Amino acid sequence: MPGPHTPESTPSRTVLVTGAGKRLGRSIALTLAHAGWNVAVHHRLSATEAQQTATDCDVRTGRPGSAHTFHADLGNEAAVRALLPAVVAHFGQVDAVVNSASLFEHDSAQSFGFAAMDQHLRTNTGAAILLAQALHAHLQASGRDGAVVNLLDQKLWNQNPDFFSYTLSKAALEAATTMLALALAPRVRVVGVAPGLTLTSHLLSDDRFAELHQQSPLGRSSTPEDVAATVAFALANRSITGTTLLVDGGQHLMRFPRDFSLM
Repeated sequence: MPGPHTPESTPSRTVLVTGAGKRLGRSIALTLAHAGWNVAVHHRLSATEAQQTATDCDVRTGRPGSAHTFHADLGNEAAVRALLPAVVAHFGQVDAVVNSASLFEHDSAQSFGFAAMDQHLRTNTGAAILLAQALHAHLQASGRDGAVVNLLDQKLWNQNPDFFSYTLSKAALEAATTMLALALAPRVRVVGVAPGLTLTSHLLSDDRFAELHQQSPLGRSSTPEDVAATVAFALANRSITGTTLLVDGGQHLMRFPRDFSLM
């Protein structure tokens, strides 16, 4: 991988995408690379996948070195605080952050405890706030404007009691999206994007996933491409801040008594 760019030689805007080694974060990274962004590919445990994402982003931009991988444990405050400066040191500037990485572990009202809550709040909420804070400070110093996109969940508008700590952390992040939009304006816009059922997991068979994916007013939920396109739109539209775009085929309008993975 080529060495760091200087600010003068940086050919385009730079975005940090957390959790970009695989799944939804990878799709977002590739879509933004196709739109010409330099991409900082964050990962925690998926180093090999993250490097593949970076390689594929270079292909999308046609510029070798337009993407680079960065490791950080988002549950560790010191590691989170060091992440954006590392991206700036490599690319010379950062213009946007997409908080895609999420901890998603099951608990319930009956099994809830401080440890699970703390772990989810650190990774899913606190890290996103610290990265927005760091981006604002960086852009203030350079006199440029930028944006933060926080990945939320249609589950917040269609609540059920499953994944209790995860849902609390996303609810807190949704509130933080509004608060940050007020606190960081006019320098930084802050937008939420809330997907519906988008990717399957080990908890769902392919047939069951396909069946659940169709349970929405539009007869389909979100695809990775739908969500990534919405993130790109949120980053490009300079009139959007302090709100959430729901990309779920209307699933938030329906009542689901359990989380999709447990239905």
